[in-house]
Amino acid sequence: MKSKSLLLIRHAKSSWNDLSQKDFDRPLNDRGKKDAPAMAKRLHKEKNVVLDAIISSPARRAFTTAKFFAEEFEIKKKHIIEKPELYEASINNFYEAVASIHDDYDAVALCSHNPGITAFVNELTNVHVDDMPTCAVFALHIKTKSWKDFKIAEKEFWFFDYPKNVS
Repeated sequence: MKSKSLLLIRHAKSSWNDLSQKDFDRPLNDRGKKDAPAMAKRLHKEKNVVLDAIISSPARRAFTTAKFFAEEFEIKKKHIIEKPELYEASINNFYEAVASIHDDYDAVALCSHNPGITAFVNELTNVHVDDMPTCAVFALHIKTKSWKDFKIAEKEFWFFDYPKNVS
């Protein structure tokens, strides 16, 4: 059976410098701007990950993280898709976002926020993650031809990685 790959990415470290700024508009801080391209490169060069598209929360810190990954994987702008429901997302929002992915895409990254992304990854396989740190990536393979069947499809844990996970 054909399989698809999904990478769930928590946005990189964000700035709290301007406390008057809306949460939605918070940018990445210096560490985030360093971690996002470094993680993208690690996945691409060391883990040989391939990506067809990236779906992201439109919040500034998540979308900026998505753009760093898109740059590393040479993903064109039209394949970086904003999904407003991935900001402050519930588990159901994640399932709906994945089910809406076009079947032409076999390998997709989804960029979002805690606490929702940690709750979602813990729904998917028997691998438990206490907390998705900033810029963490939880990856799995899904035995399906269609993203619409994601919720009921067999899922296999692939890897979990994050910036401070240095071996």
